[in-house]
Amino acid sequence: MSRLPLTLGVASGVIVVDQVTKAIAVARLEGQPPIEVLGQWLQLTFVRNSGAAFSLAGNYTIVISAVAIVVAVAIVRTARTLTNVWWAVVLGGILGGAVGNLIDRILREPAPFRGHVVDFLQLPNWPVFNVADMALVGSAILAVILSIKGVEMGQTEAPDAVETGGAHTDG
Repeated sequence: MSRLPLTLGVASGVIVVDQVTKAIAVARLEGQPPIEVLGQWLQLTFVRNSGAAFSLAGNYTIVISAVAIVVAVAIVRTARTLTNVWWAVVLGGILGGAVGNLIDRILREPAPFRGHVVDFLQLPNWPVFNVADMALVGSAILAVILSIKGVEMGQTEAPDAVETGGAHTDG
């Protein structure tokens, strides 16, 4: 059975939460000093990021947007053949994160496909990030775990080690 609906559902959920939280951040945080939520451990800090992760490649917003579009198309094409639920969640998280930030790049100032991504969550010694970034990083971590565990995209069930958290042995 295709897992495309699950992939698209996860992606849609990430995009909605990402865009709603960014709208709230723009309305409530822009121009304000950082707000401590959990002391120094979590602060709400408004930043407009012109680049990619860690504000790198700020002059390449159009290239970053093009890469995000290619990634989104590739994920949707791949998801049509997925049978594994966990990989559907991984690809949905990556798709949602990529599209969430792509929406900012397309629609936000200063210009279409040159827009700055809204970031507002800050941890100590870490760049400011957003929900789309969390989905991307979380999905990448889950992808590494699935790969280490030997879970293939075509498997219908994850090995016991993934489902239960226990060690998987071959005999």
